[in-house]
Amino acid sequence: MVKFSIPHRRSVLIGAAATAGAAILAGRSQQALARAPADGPWAVELFTSQGCNSCPPADAFLGKLAKRPDIVALSFHVDYWDYIGWKDPFASRETTERQRAYARVLKQRYVYTPEMVVDGIGHDTGRDPGPIERLLAEAQRRSPKRATPELARTAGGPLSISLAAFPLEGRSAEVVLAVYDRRYATPVRSGENQGRTLENFNIVRHLEVVSHWDGSPASWVIAADRIQPNQGVAVLVQRTDHGPMVGCNKLEPAYSG
Repeated sequence: MVKFSIPHRRSVLIGAAATAGAAILAGRSQQALARAPADGPWAVELFTSQGCNSCPPADAFLGKLAKRPDIVALSFHVDYWDYIGWKDPFASRETTERQRAYARVLKQRYVYTPEMVVDGIGHDTGRDPGPIERLLAEAQRRSPKRATPELARTAGGPLSISLAAFPLEGRSAEVVLAVYDRRYATPVRSGENQGRTLENFNIVRHLEVVSHWDGSPASWVIAADRIQPNQGVAVLVQRTDHGPMVGCNKLEPAYSG
């Protein structure tokens, strides 16, 4: 099992509607349910750092992508910029290793920030929307049928993950859980972004491989205490060893502002 956790900081988020279905409103508890939109969703993973002065435009673009129901947008903060004068509070070695694994699979010569990996098939900086939209179109062309997990959770309760049968054609896949904070604004006091207040979105705080999957109908339950009330969750169904996405979905509260 591959997993990591980053120490949790107090959330400034508010509970609101989930991706689809019922929500937590006015203190009333109902079941939140996420099913697939008409197309997708498709995964966009941003590798970023608060110590990198070219990253804020990509961070802002990820914030826009995060609002789209057809996108599962996740932000991974790497640690190799920490030496330059500002230690990113969200960075970890494990996120850096995830980026390096993508670099190996996608045959990159080096890792860089900002980098957006789209559905596990390609990458670009994310500072210009055009290349990312083209990669999303290519992901849709390659994988028109998706193994989209159904996610359900009652307020304060466990998370249920269900997958219907899907033809994996003899190739294995991993079911990966990402737990993330929806939004933070961080005043940066040193380093390349000194004096700026940086906004980051969908910051992954915990990532783990829940199970390996053979394509047959399956379900899993994630204990309630693994997810803070105002955190979002995403489930990625991905070819083993950081391959292309087979499907993904998200279930999340809204944030203010």
